[in-house]
Amino acid sequence: MTDISTIIDHAAVVDTLHRYTAGLDLGDADLLASSLTEDAVVDLGPAMRRIGYDFPPLAPRDTVVSALIGAVGPLDSSHAISNVRATFDGDVATVYAYAQAQHYQPGTGSDPSVTRHALMMNRYTTTMVRDGEQWRISHLEIANAWFDGDPLMLLGE
Repeated sequence: MTDISTIIDHAAVVDTLHRYTAGLDLGDADLLASSLTEDAVVDLGPAMRRIGYDFPPLAPRDTVVSALIGAVGPLDSSHAISNVRATFDGDVATVYAYAQAQHYQPGTGSDPSVTRHALMMNRYTTTMVRDGEQWRISHLEIANAWFDGDPLMLLGE
């Protein structure tokens, strides 16, 4: 039987994933930073290698926020999180989720004539830690399940 604290923690780790992706979609550095520990590592390497690019892990939080807000923040993007599963060991959670991410060049996402896009279905493997009332990402590995579109969109080309 699941106790209420596990249900509350599960909702809180889902909120952390939503803060992370909403920070990207809204270009909101503070919201993105609120989802990460100070020493956070975000490893997009597995996803980027799948579409032909080598990309080193980003760390710590200031580097993650600066790099991702600079690259994704200007795009018309949307991330949808689903299939969240979490296990808890005290103040540490291991969280698995899918993230479908759609990207268009700035200002073109609502234009029906625009076909250049990058659509990704990624798998998130995340280690989170409890920080007071919130959970924060200490390590996020992003692997790509499938990709549709133009990978150069993700590099600002």
